[in-house]
Amino acid sequence: MDNTEGNAIDIHGDEEIIEVIDLNETEPGPDDLADDLEDVDFEDPGNAEDEGWETEDEMEAEAEQDDSELTFSRHTGSVFCVSLDPATNSLAVTGGEDDKAYVWRVSDGEVLLECTGHKDSVTCALFSHDSSMVASGDMSGMIKVWKVETKEEIWSFEVGDLEWLEWHPCAPVLLAGTDDGNVWMWKIPSGDCKTFQSSACQATSGKVLPDGKRAVVGYEDGTVRVWDLKQGNAIHVIKGQDGHKGALTCLACNKDGSLVLTGSVDGFAKLINSATGKVVGSFSVDGGKAKGSKDEEESNSVESAGFCNILPLIAVAYLDGTLAIYDLSTQVLRHRCQHEAGIVTLQWEESSSVVSTCCLDGALRLWDARSGSMVSEYRGHTAEILDFAINREASLAVTASGDSQAKVFCLQRPDR
Repeated sequence: MDNTEGNAIDIHGDEEIIEVIDLNETEPGPDDLADDLEDVDFEDPGNAEDEGWETEDEMEAEAEQDDSELTFSRHTGSVFCVSLDPATNSLAVTGGEDDKAYVWRVSDGEVLLECTGHKDSVTCALFSHDSSMVASGDMSGMIKVWKVETKEEIWSFEVGDLEWLEWHPCAPVLLAGTDDGNVWMWKIPSGDCKTFQSSACQATSGKVLPDGKRAVVGYEDGTVRVWDLKQGNAIHVIKGQDGHKGALTCLACNKDGSLVLTGSVDGFAKLINSATGKVVGSFSVDGGKAKGSKDEEESNSVESAGFCNILPLIAVAYLDGTLAIYDLSTQVLRHRCQHEAGIVTLQWEESSSVVSTCCLDGALRLWDARSGSMVSEYRGHTAEILDFAINREASLAVTASGDSQAKVFCLQRPDR
């Protein structure tokens, strides 16, 4: 039921106006420029400060708007991931290019635990459901679990190249997906282990459903599998005609786990009924094609997707900077929220219709999905934001960036 493509194309009927400029008349040729330059005296640059010119530092200072309350700068390379502890939302864990993860207090940035011993960039770092443990995983496949209270490492294991790491929603159980297509599941700290094996292509994303009995895993070949965690078998395999034509990039589920939303490099988001394994919806903008691309075949990759908890809406973020809000019941495109750069990830607030995005331009933005308008924008990073987390009250966001910093932003909104 692939009926959204028609709806998604140019629903506003905007016409693009292109102004044609005759370059021959307006632009001086190289010879003219060379003549002009002969009259310029290069001898004495003079003192820039005396002349009233702005130095580079001054210009940078002007451009540096920093809306953050706190900057965490212990990492010495890009910060790839961040998450908040679910119990109190008062602790953050960040993982970075410096092969380290840090657990720190959001209120003052004080480090409570430094997770060392990794051999590669830490790309996954997250708290267990009760916040008693934190897991850190690096690209090479080294996974470590730490007890937050005692600050001790209580378990470690090495797998193949790590793609994702996820705690079980209500048990001390950790899952991981690897480059060789395996999904691992361990009881922590005993280390009892189960693997879910499939064809030798990357398990690119995974999520345990809220019932705690099933996990949805997306693969590089576009296949989606729903695994029974107890029995160890795949209950549903979604591929072929209705499935994705390219690697899975993201997965989300609604509050009760009855629906799963998958995104892929093929430019489509698919809605899957987790009980039947049937694809019940397909969403794209401009038929999944990348706009302005020279390559006709290039698709506009879906980077992130998620469900609104209080209204029947979904949000899909695309690499070209489009945030699309779709009506879940009619599958109609409601709003297109355009960003100036690619969107990295999105997150809905727990109990409102506000969806937040972080972007390659280094800004965090909040959007009202009912109107499609931007509520607020927060800046402060000097490079792309690679991940972010929002607390339950939606009063605070913690961001991780390529500028080696994590920042805490207070989210103020007129309706709160």
